[in-house]
Amino acid sequence: MRILQLCKKFPYPIKDGEVIAITNLAKAYQTLGAEVHLLCINTPKHFFDKSRLPESFNFYESIQSVSVDTDLKPQRAFLNLFSSKSYHIDRFVDSGFSKKIEETLKKIAPDIVQLETLFLAPYVKLIRKHSKAKVVMRAHNVEHEIWSRITEHTPSFLKRTYLAYLTRKLKHFEVQHLNRYDILAPITSRDLKTFQCLGFEGSHQVTPIGINHQDYKPAPFPVNQPLSISFIGSLDWVPNLEGMDWFIKHAWPTIRTAYPEITLHLAGRNTPDHLYELTSQKVVIHGEVPNAKIFINQYPVMIVPLLSGSGMRVKILEGMALGRVVITTTIGLEGIEAQHKKEVLIADTAGEWFQCLKFCQEYPQALPLIGSAAQKLIRLSYDNLEIGQRLMQRF
Repeated sequence: MRILQLCKKFPYPIKDGEVIAITNLAKAYQTLGAEVHLLCINTPKHFFDKSRLPESFNFYESIQSVSVDTDLKPQRAFLNLFSSKSYHIDRFVDSGFSKKIEETLKKIAPDIVQLETLFLAPYVKLIRKHSKAKVVMRAHNVEHEIWSRITEHTPSFLKRTYLAYLTRKLKHFEVQHLNRYDILAPITSRDLKTFQCLGFEGSHQVTPIGINHQDYKPAPFPVNQPLSISFIGSLDWVPNLEGMDWFIKHAWPTIRTAYPEITLHLAGRNTPDHLYELTSQKVVIHGEVPNAKIFINQYPVMIVPLLSGSGMRVKILEGMALGRVVITTTIGLEGIEAQHKKEVLIADTAGEWFQCLKFCQEYPQALPLIGSAAQKLIRLSYDNLEIGQRLMQRF
C-alpha cells in the first residue's frame, strides 16, 4: 500500500502536537508494511531544511516540500473581507504546491492520499482529477470550533466582530467539504459526533493521537521538596497563550498567596515578552527547551489551562505517559478518556484550580498513584501501532 501524506507544514522538529500526530501515524504505517511518502508546504513560520533531518527520520520513502508564504498579510486580509472565501484556508492555496501534488500523484500512484488537517481540503478536486486514490481527511480538530471559542474570549468588540466573521466563513468551508472525502479520520469521538451533527454521512474511523509508550521513562517523584508545576506548549498558538494568560491572571495569585513555596515553570516556543515579566511571581521562564520529555519529567505536576481549542492535546498524553499529574480543563481533556482524581485532575474555574493544587500540596502521597494510573491508561488506550492498524483496516 502506498500512502501519500500531505501536510500544511514541515513535520519536523517533532515538538508540537500536530507534528507528533503526523509523524507517529506515519511511523505506524511504515511499521505495518505501508510505503509512506511525504509532501508538505514549507512555511516561513515553520521552515525547515530537509537536509538537516537526522538519520532516525527514516520512515518516509520520499520527502518533498514546497515553499509557500502563508504569513498573515494585512492587505490580503482586508481584501478577503469582500470575498466569500475563508482567509484561514486561502493562505494555504498555492499554484506551486498544486503542481507538485499533480507531479507526485503521477509519479508514485498512491492508493491513499491523506490530508493532515482541513487546510489541505482545497486540493481534493485536484487529487480526484489526477488520481484514483482514496482521499482520507485526518481532522486534527473541528477547526471552526477553535476559532469560535477564541472569539468568545476576545475582549475587544471590534476584534471579536472580525473574528466572528472569519469563523463563519471557516465553518461554511468546513461543512461544505465534509462529504467530499472517502474516509474521515477525526481525532476524537466527540469531534466525529460534531461532524455528524453538521451533516457528515460518510465512512469514518476515529483516530486519536497515538504514542509509543516505551519511549517515555518516568522520573521518580521528588521527596521532601517544595511542589513545582510545569507548563509546556507553543506560545504562538492562540489557545495556549490565551489559557496561560487566564491562569496567571485569575488562578495563580490565590495559589501563590496560599502556597508561596510553589514554583511555576513555563516552557514554549515564541514566549511573549509579557510572560518574562512574571519572574518575580515565582514563575520561571525557560523559553523553547530542547527536549520536552526531560522538561516534563523534572516536575511532578503539569498544567494545561485551555479555554479554547479542539481535538486532542498531545502534551497531556506525554505528561500522562511520563507519570506526571496533569491538571487541565474539561476542554483540555476532550478526546482523552481520563477521570478526575483517578488519572488526571480537572479544573475549569479559578476556585477549582486552587482546590486541585491544594490537593497536590497537601496529599503528595496521592501523586504517584495518579501518575501510575495515567501511565496505564496510555498503554491500554493510546498505543500508536494499534491506532494505525485500525485506520489501515478501514482503507
